[in-house]
Amino acid sequence: MPEPHESDLPDPRRKRLVILAGLWAAIAVVLVVFHSVLLPFASAALIAYLVHPLVTRLTRVRVRGHAVPRWAGILLIYSLFFLVLYLFFIAMVPQLYGELARVSREGVAFVNSLTPERIHVLADRVEEWLRARGIPVALATPAEMRSGTPGVGLMLDMEKLIQDSAAQLRLLVSRHLGDIVTLSRGIITSVVTGVFMMFFILMVAAFLSIDAHAIVAYVTSLLPAEYGTDSQRLLERIDRSLSGVVRGQVTICLVNGALTFIGLLLFGVKFAFLLASVATVFSLIPIFGTILSSVPIVLIALADGFQKGVIILVWIIGIHALEAYFLNPKIMGSAARIHPVIVAFSLIGGEKMFGLVGALFAVPVASILVACFDYARLKAQPTQPSAIELSGAID
Repeated sequence: MPEPHESDLPDPRRKRLVILAGLWAAIAVVLVVFHSVLLPFASAALIAYLVHPLVTRLTRVRVRGHAVPRWAGILLIYSLFFLVLYLFFIAMVPQLYGELARVSREGVAFVNSLTPERIHVLADRVEEWLRARGIPVALATPAEMRSGTPGVGLMLDMEKLIQDSAAQLRLLVSRHLGDIVTLSRGIITSVVTGVFMMFFILMVAAFLSIDAHAIVAYVTSLLPAEYGTDSQRLLERIDRSLSGVVRGQVTICLVNGALTFIGLLLFGVKFAFLLASVATVFSLIPIFGTILSSVPIVLIALADGFQKGVIILVWIIGIHALEAYFLNPKIMGSAARIHPVIVAFSLIGGEKMFGLVGALFAVPVASILVACFDYARLKAQPTQPSAIELSGAID
């Protein structure tokens, strides 16, 4: 029997590539099948990535000649986190409750102020405003309607309309009282579930952070050995881009919220803490979050006067100018910045596909994809000038 020729034997390199491709395909299938449960693990991965530099610095500290273990560093960071969270609730929640109570009191006071005389004055003002613009509407009161006072155009009993609306609101509340109780139970259940999920995410993040180096080494082992240098460079590029987007954006949103709170207190805008908290959270979503959080601030300031509204708008524009021209270059760096068009596209795409969660994760995912795209482009065209990159800022 003739021996097989050397050329007929399977290529070892091709065999290795086929096996590695099969492993990556299996990982992709698992992610697709279990995509509905990936959110807690993705959140844990982001938290582990955020605290990784702090944990690394703590492990360099030596106590009695021994380095601090990673698990001890993580426990220390978590302890500080819960301490800050506790102080936040102790100091800020009463203020938040006071502001919400003030909103309720002012709303009740406004409703109680709607006496027939008050309604008559409001009707006269609205009627004059409409007539000045050529709209013939008469907002009559019951006395005028009973006396037969002639009106021009449409006659509307404003007092009766408000009374009927209040009666319908009371009837609606009484009919749906059971739904309100059910909704309250749902809120309590959601809070308990949220607390459990937070501890679960922190636990998974701790495991990921403790075994970070082993996980990276394991993922690297799934790549062909001859691409070891390229994979290392690609990981460094992804880390540089992702660190700017994730860690930089978190830092900037905290600075943004603090400056917003200072401005609201400085100019005496109502509900300063509540509005600043909304601005801080929304700043996690680039571009659109900033715009959405600025609208209620300006509207509430305008309610106290046009001048105050303009001043607070200028203050907000100043904060974002500081963010764009100073904080972004200093904190993120030019290599980690993504062009606004890519950011907008990723935000809209993420929101359309996965809702608010997709919008929160859109920019970090986009930074990874852009880093891979740019690295492949530069690898394929090493002689091309790289003055314009998708991951760079184009001013």
